[in-house]
Amino acid sequence: MDPILVLILVVVGGVIIAGLVYAGLKEDPNRDPLQERLGTFEDRDIPQSLADIEMSLSFQDRVILPALRWLSKTTTKMTPQKQLEDARHKLEMAGMNMEPSMFFAMRIALMIAFVFLAFLVFFVFSASTPGPQGLLYLLGGAGLGFLLPELLIRSKISRRQQSIQRALPDALDLLVICVEAGLGFDMAMGKVYEKWDNDLAVAFGRILREIQLGKLRRDALRDMATRMDVPDVTAFTAAIIQADQLGVSMGRILRVQSDQMRVKRRQRAQEKAHQAPVKMMIPMVLLIFPSIWIVLLGPSAIILLNTSTPLF
Repeated sequence: MDPILVLILVVVGGVIIAGLVYAGLKEDPNRDPLQERLGTFEDRDIPQSLADIEMSLSFQDRVILPALRWLSKTTTKMTPQKQLEDARHKLEMAGMNMEPSMFFAMRIALMIAFVFLAFLVFFVFSASTPGPQGLLYLLGGAGLGFLLPELLIRSKISRRQQSIQRALPDALDLLVICVEAGLGFDMAMGKVYEKWDNDLAVAFGRILREIQLGKLRRDALRDMATRMDVPDVTAFTAAIIQADQLGVSMGRILRVQSDQMRVKRRQRAQEKAHQAPVKMMIPMVLLIFPSIWIVLLGPSAIILLNTSTPLF
């Protein structure tokens, strides 16, 4: 090895060791790290008044949420009860923990925001917009802001229902295994809730909590089917309730339901496979075929345009 390199390594190592020794000698043996850590909290400013406490909150907690709560109370007074119940049902189907009044408040807030944005775009930044046309833009912005949360809720409901449909056959298989192994139906649902983390498992966990609070199992199952509004879940809960009332073997019912759900899932997959050629036709006609025509006929069209001989 090169002697110069060895000398450099020895010097660097000596400097590091000397620094560590100096730091160790400089350390105060009477210092308590825990007391220093607690001292950092003591040095912080403690709010002395209600105004200081309010100002320590974020802008969302101080302004946005109180405004939405006030708006939700106002809309609740003017909204029919049937619309509130329909909104609550949709929120439960979407799996969202939100009050219907807050949902309507968000719709009104978005409507006002979109109207203000349209006013800025078409009246402030573009002064040449005619009055009637600008009024149509404002109405369009109001409609878009009012309908956007509804569209988002419907999209979330559709995705949640599809995810429940895909997870139900596997959940039934696990229920069958647990029940045939000697567990009760409630304990089998608890195993599904422990093993998985999806919408169906969360719904099973909610059923177990409701049963622990005193609700009958058939009522909890019916409420779950109503919250999900999935035909497969409705058929499954109806079969379980009927088997419970008639005293039929739960394992046999679950086995039959599991086989039926797997057959339905296979049929859905085959249906989507048959729909694929029809869905592929639209992008092929609009995107792929014009490109092929340009590649094949483009050079010929250029040659014909460059020739001086008339075609006719």
